[in-house]
Amino acid sequence: MALALGKQDAAPPMFWGRTRAAVDEATTQIGQGTAADSLTALVQACDIAVIAVADDAIAAVVEALAEAGQLDHAPLVFHVSGSSGTAILSALRGNGALTAAIHPAMTFTGDPHLEVLRMAGASFAVTGANAEAVARAHALVEKLGGVPVDVAEAQRTLYHAALCHAANHLVTLIAGASGALRAAGAEKPGDLLAPLVRAALENTLQRGIGALSGPVLRGDAGTVGAHLTAIEAGYPQMLAPYRAMALATVEELARKDPSAHPVQIREVLARTT
Repeated sequence: MALALGKQDAAPPMFWGRTRAAVDEATTQIGQGTAADSLTALVQACDIAVIAVADDAIAAVVEALAEAGQLDHAPLVFHVSGSSGTAILSALRGNGALTAAIHPAMTFTGDPHLEVLRMAGASFAVTGANAEAVARAHALVEKLGGVPVDVAEAQRTLYHAALCHAANHLVTLIAGASGALRAAGAEKPGDLLAPLVRAALENTLQRGIGALSGPVLRGDAGTVGAHLTAIEAGYPQMLAPYRAMALATVEELARKDPSAHPVQIREVLARTT
């Protein structure tokens, strides 16, 4: 965030972290920045303050920021947590800050220069404490090249759960499939999976469950049963996630068309191998 926002401001960003080493690392990565002596000094000096910490640490940071007292320059203070809204920032709102939750719907794994590029064009979930905070948040997202999407305070956790289900569990899914392919003798599972998975992802984003193919859709209970037996014998750590995802697929198909799926698939998935 500092790297992206630093391009929008002539003044260098100011950092505070739990250790001076963390601050020095951040300034080195983006090539500019100054260290704040305290969180109070930071929020008093800046017109935008970004809280980018673990979810469980937000409350403590807010408490420390609130020690600055009244903030006559009305800074925009926001956190980047997906699951929290603005209620956790209420002490700062009482001090005169504009408060918001601004969450980029993007994965971050430690390459800030690449991730600045990825944020451009990504959606950002915006929840503001009031209309002015929402407007400031939208303007900030647009400066980053992102697309603001308003998410109600009460829906933040559901929104974040959906993103985690899609992105984090996708990592687990592909890692498991790769392990099973190695166990089956494929030396480069990524080469096998990449074209298939990319096509399935693109189709799903366009068509939802209508992009489904494979034995569950066809009702091939014998094939699904054989899969379970082979997985248990050759790569048992994939057995539980395979069964859970196949059952979830059955249920999704049933919601779409209750008459479209034979009961045999459910029976096979419920059976122990």
